[in-house]
Amino acid sequence: MTRLLHTADWHLGRAFHGEDLLSEQAAFVDFAVATARAERVDGILIAGDLYDRALPPVDAVRLASDALARLSEIAPVVVISGNHDSAARLGFGAELLARAGVHVVTDPASAGTAVEVGGALVYPLPYLEPDLVREELGVQERSHAAVTGAAMERVRADIARRRSAAGSAPVVVMAHAFVSGAAGSESERDLAVGGAAHVPPGTFAGADYVALGHLHGPQIAGGAACRYAGSPLAFSFSEAPQRKSVALVDVGAAGAPVGVELLPCPVPRPLAALRGTLDELLADPRLRERESAWVQATLTDPVRPSDAMERLRRRFPHAVALAFDPQGGQSAPGDSYQRLRGLDDDELVRRFIADVRGSEADDDELELLRDALTARRIAEAEGQPAAAAA
Repeated sequence: MTRLLHTADWHLGRAFHGEDLLSEQAAFVDFAVATARAERVDGILIAGDLYDRALPPVDAVRLASDALARLSEIAPVVVISGNHDSAARLGFGAELLARAGVHVVTDPASAGTAVEVGGALVYPLPYLEPDLVREELGVQERSHAAVTGAAMERVRADIARRRSAAGSAPVVVMAHAFVSGAAGSESERDLAVGGAAHVPPGTFAGADYVALGHLHGPQIAGGAACRYAGSPLAFSFSEAPQRKSVALVDVGAAGAPVGVELLPCPVPRPLAALRGTLDELLADPRLRERESAWVQATLTDPVRPSDAMERLRRRFPHAVALAFDPQGGQSAPGDSYQRLRGLDDDELVRRFIADVRGSEADDDELELLRDALTARRIAEAEGQPAAAAA
């Protein structure tokens, strides 16, 4: 039996509505280290988005270095790059780190190469941006399903070779992708424009367990052995109902049932979405327990109150988001833009063109804009400044 700790989407360096989260992220690292030690795990899997952006702040890099050093003292660590990470930067010194038990996998050419962890074969698949990896993987189609499928063909070929020679070790695949049927939240970045981001669950056939990253809600995706660990912290108010956790995974022989236990992560500060007039929110005694939470307030006053956020923070010092939904009055100029929240890039572009120009973009214009968005994602994946995509 091999015991693994599966986590993902740390997003070190990320802020929450402008508020620094580094201390909360450091508290999670302490929790992960203590859990790995107490559960006597054979390996730790971090399924992408270690950092929040290609050029993370120095303090985030220091925290990542500390986390990997401490975890590697307990068991081997396997890390893949996610869509927020710079593969080139994260993968620097990977060969040296592997000697210390930290296996950082960012190169798509490594697909089909296993890392032996305990008695299991772990196949790390870094985030695969189709336009960057199609040539390497021999794929013509510009989709995540196509490139992930090609990577899994390499995995299955290696499994067949190994099993013909040496028995039936369990197979664990790590991937950073959007699996069809899973539920996203507002804090994830779109992987593609126009719906080409989804990967069918059947793509991972042949694996005994699939350790997924990218979506921030812990959930099963397409089968009990295909799971998102989720992010350790909430990064949007849409995640308020989620119970953040890490997955403790027990894998036995190939084809045997996999045991998964979800271990709740610490909650440094809860989320609270409040709604009502400003006077109601300031006076309601039932909201006393929300005074220490991150607060998103939607004010329903017919007329927008003056200094609303300042007054709200006198009671709720951690109020970070304010919206207006006037009841019985007129919306203030600009309130309509709240309707854009949660839209994907494709729909945002459509609405922007229509709003600015007064007419819809035609098919040729939309294709050009989609190409520009794709170029931006490629530049970010290669660690270039955003302006390099222009």
